[in-house]
Parts: sequence; C-alpha cells; structure tokens
Amino acid sequence: MTILVTGATGTIGGAVVRQLAAAGVPVKALTRHPAKAVLPAGVEVVGGDLTRPGELPLVGVTAVFLLAAIESDGAATHAQAFLDHAPDLRRVVYLSSNAVTVRRPGSYELHHDVERVIEASGVAWTHVRPGEFMANKLVWARTIKADGVVRAPYPESVGAPVHEADVAEVAVRALLDDGHTGKAYTLSGPEALTHREQVEAIARGLGRPLRFEHLTYGQARASLIRDEGLPSDVAEYLMGYMAQHAEEPAVLTPDFTQVTGKPGRTLSTWATDHTPDLT
Repeated sequence: MTILVTGATGTIGGAVVRQLAAAGVPVKALTRHPAKAVLPAGVEVVGGDLTRPGELPLVGVTAVFLLAAIESDGAATHAQAFLDHAPDLRRVVYLSSNAVTVRRPGSYELHHDVERVIEASGVAWTHVRPGEFMANKLVWARTIKADGVVRAPYPESVGAPVHEADVAEVAVRALLDDGHTGKAYTLSGPEALTHREQVEAIARGLGRPLRFEHLTYGQARASLIRDEGLPSDVAEYLMGYMAQHAEEPAVLTPDFTQVTGKPGRTLSTWATDHTPDLT
C-alpha cells in the first residue's frame, strides 16, 4: 500500500503523517511548500497543489488522506479531478466536517458535495467529520503567554472540541484497517465545556492559573483586527462562525471510542501537549 497524505503540514494532516511514520508505514506527504516542510525522518515529501492534480505523481498511490481544496472555487470539481488522475487508488479517507452531520449552512454544502463525488467514484471510502478542533484555542495563545488571560465572547457558549491526534487516529485506522468502508465518523471531544470551563481546563493542563475576560461581539471583532492582525473580512467571518456555534448544542459523539476502544483526549491533555505554544 502506498499512502498519500494531503495537507501534510497542516494540523490534522501533520498528525496523520506523524502517526503513520511512528507505526513504520511508508507515507508520501503532499505540501505546496516542500522546502519548508518539517516532517519525520523517512517521510517522502511531495510538492504539489490539489487544484492541479494533473501535476501530481499519483500513479502507484493506493490510499489517500484527502482534504478538500477549500481555498478555491469548486472543491467537488477538484476532488473529482484528483480521483480521475489517481489510476491505482483503492481507498480514500476524507477529512470532512460535522457540518455535514448537523447540516450547518455554508460548510455543509462544500463538504457534502465532495463526499458525494468520493462515494460515486467506486473506491472504498471513509468520511471523518470532526467538529471544532482544540487547536483553534491557539488563537488564545498570545494573551495566555502575555497576561495569563483569555479574552473572548460568548462565555457560556458550550463546545466539545476534539484533539487533532484523535481525528488523526481515526483517519489512520481507516487508512490501514478493513471494516471502515462506507462509514462516516462524526468526532467530538470527550467533554462539553463552556468557554469559561475551557479556559479552566487549559489552566489545569498548563499547571498555572488563567483568567477569563468577557468581550462583546464588537470588542472581540476589533481585537482580531487590531491585536491579531486579521483582515476585517476574515475577522467578520470568524465572529460569524463563533456566533453560529454559540447557538448550536454541543453534542458528544461515541465514534472515537467505538473506533479505537478508548476515551478521547481531554482539553487539559491538549494544553499539556501544546505547552510550548502556550507558555
């Protein structure tokens, strides 16, 4: 089996590469910037872009961890082109989103369309549908480091963020093991926590006290632009995303445990894992 991991330097793709490499599985890592890639020894780095699949060395690739080309129009079209240019492909594990499960407008349409393309291709497929990533909490890193504080809106909004290693572990099982064909796994973390409780969980993982300061919508938007350097349209998108999630109930799913036989990693564990990023 020759496995290609797309988005190999990203949050989830990178974790998939590391877990495959640690298991001694040969892996090809696709990235648009191969010269900047920092990957485990023995991993074959492949330069290329999902929006130009005809330029990728796909002959001989039998399994792929596939991301959607969401930075351009026509993600489903690009997915179809990728499949058309991979003559030896037998298995696809697609990084989808729980937006498909809950039918969240916007993200639902993009990932649903890519899922349908993959399902119609004739290859064995598995969809991995995580919700919010714990890694999104790195947006709090700057103020945690500087002031020991998290400033954010929606203090009582409840979420169940999932550790990137858990998402990767399910993907790796689906790439390597039989029994996952035709299944869609919706992944949450093991705990439903308000934003205040999430800060407390991170504090436990770091072994240091942290404070939470409530920002209004306008204050949070202004901070993203002023302090984080984001363009106004990106800040507006993120705030809309936060507002949308604030209205959704946090649903804990059993899929990670059903696939792996163990509980998911907690937010405190994630904070400990990311201590260098948060201190």
